[in-house]
Amino acid sequence: MSTEYYLGLMSGTSADAVDLALVDFANNTINLVATHAFPLPRSTRQQIHGLSTPSENEIDRMGELDIQLGEIFADSINQLIQKTGIPAQLILAIGSHGQTIRHRPPGTFAHPFTLQIGDANVIAERTGITTVADFRRRDMAAGGHGAPLVPAFHRAIFQSETIDRVVVNIGGMANITWLPRFGHTKGFDTGPGNVLMDAWTLKTLGKAYDSNGDWAASGKIDVNLLQALLENPFFAQMPPKSTGRELFNLAWIEAHTAARNLATEDIQATLLALTAESIAQEICRLSNEPCDIFVCGGGAYNRTLMRELEKRLPQAKVESTQALGIAPEWIEAMAFAWLARQTMNHRAGNLCAVTGAEREVILGGVYFA
Repeated sequence: MSTEYYLGLMSGTSADAVDLALVDFANNTINLVATHAFPLPRSTRQQIHGLSTPSENEIDRMGELDIQLGEIFADSINQLIQKTGIPAQLILAIGSHGQTIRHRPPGTFAHPFTLQIGDANVIAERTGITTVADFRRRDMAAGGHGAPLVPAFHRAIFQSETIDRVVVNIGGMANITWLPRFGHTKGFDTGPGNVLMDAWTLKTLGKAYDSNGDWAASGKIDVNLLQALLENPFFAQMPPKSTGRELFNLAWIEAHTAARNLATEDIQATLLALTAESIAQEICRLSNEPCDIFVCGGGAYNRTLMRELEKRLPQAKVESTQALGIAPEWIEAMAFAWLARQTMNHRAGNLCAVTGAEREVILGGVYFA
């Protein structure tokens, strides 16, 4: 049997692990062959988060972390290859998103930019596999936000001819893809996904995340705090739009809660409500008609968050992408395998209606093995 293997690699805003997906595109199908998760060391995660906001000695720290992550990414790829027993030479290319350490979209700086690290030279050298990386900057060069890029893949794999669908990706940040039966695909960041909840859980409980949203469920939503958080101009901004840890972070939480006498669990409940409300209000802006909503990313496993989404979206059926046959945690890694294939076949990978780019462009740089 013929195969067409591409490998996708994703390390998101939370920087908790590297997710890998080996995908077979033979005969224009999309089949997930194997997956692997490689937890990032705590020290590495701290370095990543430390570089996400302006600080001292950034260039040296970034340069060293760039190589360090390249080695980690390569090790994780080699582990997946060893686990599957599939020869590396059968993998046509790796698509590496890299680790975002700064994202300044149009409207924030005079010269907007985005920066992902995890040296693709190291990945190609250590794995012996052609590597495609640095996907976002070409879209920005064409006038776009460079994000989100996964909606093009969502359209390829999830669009229905019978009902409107929304794919909600809840990682550190949250983004949605609108897949109407008729008309153009749309997609954009809605705001924080898990990033604020994770930051508050780590500060207060010393845990990386609130499992199942149980801690949030023990608190009460503070309506006044929620309204104050929703007054951030990003939530009223019309798409295309993208955001990151530069805007939504622990300091932002503390600035809004310092003068309020609230229980820590009530703050957590309100941060969860902020994620649910900011996603729901954007979906309602797109349509109030019945639709199917499929959630991917780590947020799909937060039962409290899923219940809050269902409560706010009574016109929709809300479930995880597992209902479509793919576990929520592998969608983004699969997307970057697909984007690598697009690049290697000289096809555009962005959607202008999503990123705001002036034209569709071939994304990424290619590092040949």
